[in-house]
Amino acid sequence: MQTLPTTVFPCYAAEDRCVAAGIASFLEAGGDARVFLAEGEIRPNEDLLSKTRDAQTADVILVLFSRHCALTPGTRSQWERVLVEEPNAQGVRIGFVQCDDWAPPRTLQHRFDCRSLASNGVRELKRWVRGRAATGLFAEGLDFTGAPSELEDLGSAVADRPGVGSIGSAALAYAFVRAYAEDFDEIFRLECAGRTPAALAGDLGAQIGLRLEGDWPGNLERLRGFCSARRFLVLLEDPEGIDAGLFTFGGNCSTLIVAESGPMEPPCAESLRAIQGEFARPCVDWLELCRLARIGRRVARDRNRIAELYELMREWYALAEVRGDRHILDESAREMVWILEGWDRFAEASRLECRRAQEFTKQMALPFGDT
Repeated sequence: MQTLPTTVFPCYAAEDRCVAAGIASFLEAGGDARVFLAEGEIRPNEDLLSKTRDAQTADVILVLFSRHCALTPGTRSQWERVLVEEPNAQGVRIGFVQCDDWAPPRTLQHRFDCRSLASNGVRELKRWVRGRAATGLFAEGLDFTGAPSELEDLGSAVADRPGVGSIGSAALAYAFVRAYAEDFDEIFRLECAGRTPAALAGDLGAQIGLRLEGDWPGNLERLRGFCSARRFLVLLEDPEGIDAGLFTFGGNCSTLIVAESGPMEPPCAESLRAIQGEFARPCVDWLELCRLARIGRRVARDRNRIAELYELMREWYALAEVRGDRHILDESAREMVWILEGWDRFAEASRLECRRAQEFTKQMALPFGDT
């Protein structure tokens, strides 16, 4: 996942400064780009070709053609060398932008019609500058039948620049994902119904590939720092009961809040998510719930999802307390003590360990028969 912005050097006439500034603003807002705007203006003692040579230190060169910045007829071999051969030799990408009715020669690629900053040409330019697209689309199974303007409005709000959008339709959300994948590095989906912040943070960390071993507020802060620096889109589906602000990371990251969930595969019966669901409605047989708790403990440990492990053990502990099950109270307390010590929360760990030793282990003494 790229973290450094793409450097862009626009070459333009002074008369086209407003157009260049608009393009630069658009690229920096949603293209994860750093644009050398002031450096790109052609000064009185410079020309287009000399400025293009100066620009070869950047990742991307943009030549903004207009009636104020045009190629001189009869110098094709010279401008082909500067605009085509030299950038290719340097490994620098170069694009050609039409700012008014003066069009770049057809032999120059890549060309973008940006005569209007509200046109699709500017968005195509941004996508070309980015040069990458999200792969995790989660977009199958729903067809959007609404107006195209709904997609366009959503694109302006959260794809052209970082932002937060709220919609009611999963079909619209997935149509948006299909249409705007090129505007994001990655897209992540969180199905929120019946989930806790700890579980959602764990899910997002697993999707990203982050190892999150802290408590859930600490995990959220780590996610915020990681996501805000990247051009991600986070889909929060059916978030009723969850504070959506917890997963609205800001920075370069966009969030789309969707009032309903789209189609999903049912979780494996013994997955961490399924076990968390069973504890959310603990009406199953107590022995079965204890079996699931032990499976969940192993899975959460193996995947380093420690906040969810602590949450699971705390719920197991609370249910055991209601039932007066000293054995489970002892077992779950031991696990929580281990976790709290790993988080340097030694005072809490000590209080729980004292209670465990004094109250829950009384029945653990082994019975001795007559000798």
